[in-house]
Amino acid sequence: MEKRRLGRTGHESTIVTFGTAALGTRSQEMADEAVELILKHGVNHIDIAPGYGQALERMKPWMPKIRDRMFLGCKTTGRSYTETWDDIRTGMERLGVDGYDLFQLHAVTTMADLDGAMMKGGAIDALVEMREQGLTKWLGITGHGPYVPKVHLEALKRFDFDTIMFPVSASMYRNPEYREDAEVLLAYANEHDVGIHTIKMIARGGWGSLEKDCTTWYDPHREQDAIDDALGWLYSQPMHTAPSAGEVDLLAKVLDAAERVEPMSAERQEEVVAGQRPRMEEPRLAIPA
Repeated sequence: MEKRRLGRTGHESTIVTFGTAALGTRSQEMADEAVELILKHGVNHIDIAPGYGQALERMKPWMPKIRDRMFLGCKTTGRSYTETWDDIRTGMERLGVDGYDLFQLHAVTTMADLDGAMMKGGAIDALVEMREQGLTKWLGITGHGPYVPKVHLEALKRFDFDTIMFPVSASMYRNPEYREDAEVLLAYANEHDVGIHTIKMIARGGWGSLEKDCTTWYDPHREQDAIDDALGWLYSQPMHTAPSAGEVDLLAKVLDAAERVEPMSAERQEEVVAGQRPRMEEPRLAIPA
């Protein structure tokens, strides 16, 4: 699988990061199968969080075996100093590790979220202390929502975050305002050597009144050819790595597509965007119907 340098971290991340949100409600047996699959495909980057159900517990047995070959990123939804340190400590205990490569402010989706996390005595102070204590090497910020590219651009101007994580998919680029904001953020991040994770790689729309048949909160592409197009388009953007979808049953198709991916021409990229057919809109990802 192709690897890309994750900005100033210098880590050569596989273009697919193992998104462990998919393990949150799954059995240990199913989690083990997923880990064995990502190892088979050479994935070397893990995304995890205390809020991902039982994901920390599912990954704990694997840490002694794979920690030294994985770039490990974790997150906190805490906004206060105390809440954030609680997440840091309990997360390490639940996962069985003594530190991370990357620790991120999680789900910063609005300017109000950003203000809360960045205030004096807020989450950012805990993250800076954490880095000073050697519990993480790098600091980042994550979020999703229609305004997140603007929020993260502002965040990078307030604090020298090492990485960002936000949604980018062909279906979202049908929304001209979101596309413009995302392209501005991507350009700024690359100019400042910020590592770029993009989430919701195979999101095509929302559920609305449709019956859910996946664990993702958005309606994903399921067919291999659609996933191939989604990833071919995504990896033609100036980004570095993308956490796999929050549906373990789609992991094999995502990994297969990632190993065959080739750059798309600008014309083909536009065709993929124009060809997106969401069954329902998803305002939380700025995806129009």
